[in-house]
Amino acid sequence: MNYARFLTAVSAARKPSAIRMLTELQQRSPPTMISLAGGAPNPNTFPFLSASFRLKDGQTLNFDEALMKRALQYSASNGIPELLTWMKKLQKDLHNPPSPMDMCVTTGSQEGLCKVFEMLVNPGDNVLLDAPTYSGTLAALQPLGCNLINVSSDQHGMIPAALKEVLSRWDPSEVHKPGSTAPKILYTIPNGGNPTGASMTTQRKQEVYELARQYDMLIIEDDPYYFLQFDKPWAPTFLSMDVDGRILRTDSFSKILSSGLRIGFVTGPKPLVDRVVLHIQASTMHTSTFTQLMVSQLLHSWGQDGFLQHIDGVIEFYRKQRNAMISSADKWLKDVAEWHAPSAGMFLWIKLKGIADTQQLIMEKALEKEVLLVPGGVFMINSSDPCPYVRAAFSLSTPEQIDEAFRRLSSLIKEAK
Repeated sequence: MNYARFLTAVSAARKPSAIRMLTELQQRSPPTMISLAGGAPNPNTFPFLSASFRLKDGQTLNFDEALMKRALQYSASNGIPELLTWMKKLQKDLHNPPSPMDMCVTTGSQEGLCKVFEMLVNPGDNVLLDAPTYSGTLAALQPLGCNLINVSSDQHGMIPAALKEVLSRWDPSEVHKPGSTAPKILYTIPNGGNPTGASMTTQRKQEVYELARQYDMLIIEDDPYYFLQFDKPWAPTFLSMDVDGRILRTDSFSKILSSGLRIGFVTGPKPLVDRVVLHIQASTMHTSTFTQLMVSQLLHSWGQDGFLQHIDGVIEFYRKQRNAMISSADKWLKDVAEWHAPSAGMFLWIKLKGIADTQQLIMEKALEKEVLLVPGGVFMINSSDPCPYVRAAFSLSTPEQIDEAFRRLSSLIKEAK
């Protein structure tokens, strides 16, 4: 793979920070090294001494004074070594990527996505995605001045035939020619998509990957709901099929460990991950050392089996929540709406019958009825186009609250017709 053709001028111009490199060199040096190079503050001046965290399983994680000093200090831009080592083994065990991969820690997967887009998307570029899609992705891409091209999708995610149709306007033999407008990147959420709850089948992933090979595209596999798949075995990922090194994958701990700790990961070919790290060096410098150490301590104390056991418990919770929402939808919305039960994630995507656009209905009428959902337009490339959909989340409300919400929604739809 020649990655140079994918990089924006801004990304290609990034140079390593000499100071950051010295900091990382110093952290790997023996204790006998006397360094006057670093610009790190003296941790003896910090007010925090130690900490302990009680876990729900009865364990305690302890930060003694030495570890606390490290937690409060600068660290490597790509992530602390012990967290990266643990995560690289997990990626290998779960996905077994056929081509070499590297990884870095990001401040939530949103930071990873924004930096990947900045690395790859020039003004005027054609970018492929399957809308409706995550509003945070649209918010990151639209200011870059690219043309977002929608590829049709259904409850099983992006439709390969639709992708082939979109790509047919370009000749695969000419995509490398100067001035070619052929898309260089394709973005998708393959599991429990936000907002649709759609999950791609293995067959579709294979077909999409083959089209990416044919047109020499990179695929951004944004997979924050990977660990919220309700049925096993979990679907093979694009990363697991990546014989060429054309997948950039973002993972998140937000849905399974904590959304506030802000821990995400970018996995992909080293030349591209290195570019993301250069951007981190010049922006956030690194994800919080404190939160990385917290998560690392937790993962090492659990081991991989303990982590996956925790995941099973999280899945069981969301499965019950999903079932409660589907049950209430069947009870209250059968005549006024339609939907597909999601096999992953935390959302139900509902099409309201006889309602051309849900924006006004939700933002005005729904507030009066004291029921709140997200109007579907915010997930569309052009948010002002009429959209008959709403997104309902089953993550926080109790089954009783969900049932009452759908009763209110049903009466709202009937009144609006």
